Amino acid sequence: MAEDQATAVMEPSAVEKQPETAGAEAPTVTITKRMMVAIDESDSSFYALQWVIDHFSNLLMTTEAAEAEGGLLTVVHVQSPSHHFAAFPAGPGGATVYASSSMIESVKKAQQEASAALLSRALQMCRAKQIRTETLVLEGEAKDMICQAVEQMHVDLLVVGSRGLGKIKRAFIGSVSDYCAHHANCPILIVKPPKEITT
Repeated sequence: MAEDQATAVMEPSAVEKQPETAGAEAPTVTITKRMMVAIDESDSSFYALQWVIDHFSNLLMTTEAAEAEGGLLTVVHVQSPSHHFAAFPAGPGGATVYASSSMIESVKKAQQEASAALLSRALQMCRAKQIRTETLVLEGEAKDMICQAVEQMHVDLLVVGSRGLGKIKRAFIGSVSDYCAHHANCPILIVKPPKEITT
C-alpha cells in the first residue's frame, strides 16, 4: 500500500515538471562535447581509446552536424621530463654520472619518435571511425600534466585506462588513474580492460 502511494505521489510531479507554455524554448541538454583520452605504451590505454570510439563515436563524428556541435576527442601523451635523464646514480658508491648533451638529445629524439608512433596508431583508430581528433604531447609528470590539460582545455570527460597495478605497485609507483580520479577538474571514466589485456 505504501509503495502504491509513493508511486501515485511521484507520477504527477514527473508530468508537472515541464508545463507547456506558448513560445517557450525547449530546455537545453548538456552533451559531452570535448573528451580527452590519455595514452601511453600500454595496451590498457589503447583499450580505453577503443572503448571511447565504440561508445561515443556518434558524438565525435566528422560530420557537419558534429562539427557544428563541437564534439572533439583529444588524445594526449605525456613524455617523461628530459631532466630525469641528465644525471643518474652509477653503482653502489652513490657516484653520480652526468649525461652528455648528445646523450640527452638522443633520449629526447627517441621520446619524440615513440610519441609520434603512439599518436599515429591512435589517429589511425580514430580515422577508421571518422572521429574528430586532435593530438597533444606534453612533457612532465603524467598525472599532473593530464590534470592541468583538462583544466586549461575545459574538457567535459577524461578517459584513462587502468593498468591493473597490484596494491604494492600502486603504493610505490602511484596510479595515474587514481590521481586523476581525485584531482581532475571534470568527470573521469576509468576503463578497465579484460584480464588478458592487462599489462
